[in-house]
Amino acid sequence: MSTSTGSVSAAELRRRVRAVEETQARTRELAAANALATREAAVTASKAKDDAEVAAREAAAAVLRLFNNDAELVAQLLGVTAEELEREAKPVTAARAKEVIEGLRARAERPRPVRRARKASASPAPPSAAAPNSATEGGLADAV
Repeated sequence: MSTSTGSVSAAELRRRVRAVEETQARTRELAAANALATREAAVTASKAKDDAEVAAREAAAAVLRLFNNDAELVAQLLGVTAEELEREAKPVTAARAKEVIEGLRARAERPRPVRRARKASASPAPPSAAAPNSATEGGLADAV
């Protein structure tokens, strides 16, 4: 029995069923890929969080050593409680704190990179506006 408006052939029904099954399979694939990508992102974020926590503990231990273990002073400078600061620094070994300090000293000894100011226009500045060539021509010697 077929009606004049709703007659669908068996081939058309099979085609529609295959289309629905393909859509469902693609949806499952996308869901699995999304779950995998989300899980990988969560693992990466967790690792970054762990690394940041370790770095924060090591920094706390290093700053305490550099300030002769004056937890009150350092806590006041950092805006945290002395107890929190000491709790963060406690798991860090003295050897690791020394390594962090050595790394900071090495960074402090490196010359700072020279940054050139961008020119406002394409034309070069006139010679009279150039910076002094020596310390005696308006440099640090005049400031002393």
